Amino acid sequence: MKWIDRSVNEFVSELGSKAAVPGGGGAAALLGGIGAALAGMVANLSSTKKKTEEQKARIAELLEESKKLQKRLLELTDLDAENFLPLSRAYGLPTETAEQKEEKERILERALKKACEVPLETVLICHEGIQLHHELVHLSSKLVISDVGVGVQALKAGLLSAQLNVQINLKLIKDESFVSETRQQIDPLIPDGVKKADEVFGIVSEAIS
Repeated sequence: MKWIDRSVNEFVSELGSKAAVPGGGGAAALLGGIGAALAGMVANLSSTKKKTEEQKARIAELLEESKKLQKRLLELTDLDAENFLPLSRAYGLPTETAEQKEEKERILERALKKACEVPLETVLICHEGIQLHHELVHLSSKLVISDVGVGVQALKAGLLSAQLNVQINLKLIKDESFVSETRQQIDPLIPDGVKKADEVFGIVSEAIS
């Protein structure tokens, strides 16, 4: 059974156990999924009579975008567990001979690159989700604007948490070209995402104070 098909209690309990999965990468993706879902909730409740037709059309577009992000982030919650298991096994390979050491290094390198895939995509999607809230905060009904703040904080947490999971794997990867290309993909998104998330949170805080 997929992790996203299990109860919240079961997922959280397993997360706090000694089990290898789910782990931080899956938790980061789930945080992002919650943030994207809140964008959807806000969009659903903000298309009111007070909005112009143009605003309603844009809110409808944002709703559809939030659904896509939510769906993919939940998929990544499970995919992270799948990608981590080969890495976990690679760490346990024998190193008694030179051949075994060489084989372990080769398998480990491949597994580390695979383990980067989910947190890398999580960073990209959480950044997109933050941008949704950055727009929604100006279209949101006053009754649910606090949920914009909650959603963007969840996505910010997902963004930064996923970044950590990318970095810990990159630290051990010897392929300098892969490391450089991966960092070029996410490095600009982190400060931009944090800045926009903080801007949104500031607008929400001012609106409800």
